[in-house]
Amino acid sequence: MNFEFSEEQNLLREQAQGFLGENSPMSVARAVLESGGDADLDLWRKIAEMGWTAVVIPEEFGGLGLSYLELSVIAEELGRSMAPVPFSSSVYLATEALLALGSQAQKETWLPKLATGDAIGTFAFAEGSGRPTAASLKTRASGGKLSGVKLPVADGSIADFAIVVAGHDGGDGASLQLVDLSATGVTREKVTTLDGTRGHARVEFDSAPAEALGEAGKGWAATQTLLDRAAVLFAWEQVGGAQAALEQAKEYALGRYAFGRPIASYQAIKHKLAEMYVKNTLARSNCYFGAWALNSAPDELPLAAATARVSAIQAYYFASKENIQTHGGMGYTWEFDCQFFYRRAKLLSVNIGSEGFWQDRLIAAVEKSQAA
Repeated sequence: MNFEFSEEQNLLREQAQGFLGENSPMSVARAVLESGGDADLDLWRKIAEMGWTAVVIPEEFGGLGLSYLELSVIAEELGRSMAPVPFSSSVYLATEALLALGSQAQKETWLPKLATGDAIGTFAFAEGSGRPTAASLKTRASGGKLSGVKLPVADGSIADFAIVVAGHDGGDGASLQLVDLSATGVTREKVTTLDGTRGHARVEFDSAPAEALGEAGKGWAATQTLLDRAAVLFAWEQVGGAQAALEQAKEYALGRYAFGRPIASYQAIKHKLAEMYVKNTLARSNCYFGAWALNSAPDELPLAAATARVSAIQAYYFASKENIQTHGGMGYTWEFDCQFFYRRAKLLSVNIGSEGFWQDRLIAAVEKSQAA
């Protein structure tokens, strides 16, 4: 496979970089962190006005009807800029769930609002510590009502609706439920995470009104496909952040002098930067594979998604850590921006399953491909 973004897609990248450079400098993320907020909703509205929330939504629902390659470009640039917005929850997960599984009525209700950014969606999967399985789900849906607790729910404090993975008797043991988070029986409580620029919440459902999304009893298989699709886009966001961390480390190393020489001239720093570059490049190549599979080759998606996700987790964590090390003692201070990449790298590494979770999926995908 010989893959590269097209000229039009690279023009979109340039437009995104210009827009985010002007509207989402690091000071925006810092303001959200220091204020204890969940996101910058003014930036969110501007992003929606650019049409980014509508990229893959069909035109009949008010979207642009573009491909996942364009969305991958935008995901990378959002990661590079550290934009404090609920884009991943609303676009990679909630929108994808509706596109794949929603009824015509559900699509007509929510997709136009998602396209304009007037509605924010989220995906409620985890139920505390531990790896969820269909058998372990305690949140239950019955008779159009949902009860249970989901924790943590990304952007759960500000989302308008949630796609909830719930237990189900029969089928594969799970169902997906669409819940309006303003309805009775829904209680939300903000929780503190390492990255305060991405809000999370504990969401409790007490006989809350819920609509089934997709076929009852097949929610677990649908969830696995949804996670694979989201993993590619998360990986692009992580690669963008890893590249920005490398660039920040390089710029500091070129401008910081020690013993009359820029520290970039010392072998130890050169090796740090070189290893960051190698890991980033490996992750990017795997993300190309993931974007191609997401857009054009669904049979390849489980392998491509897991490969992209694992390598992107590793690259972003390494780049964010070595960026701090390159800055020396000042890299640990509140005044320097190195912390933002480290916070985001750690948060995204567990947002839809840990590195171990995706390594297991990678192994399973490789074994399946070898057996075929």
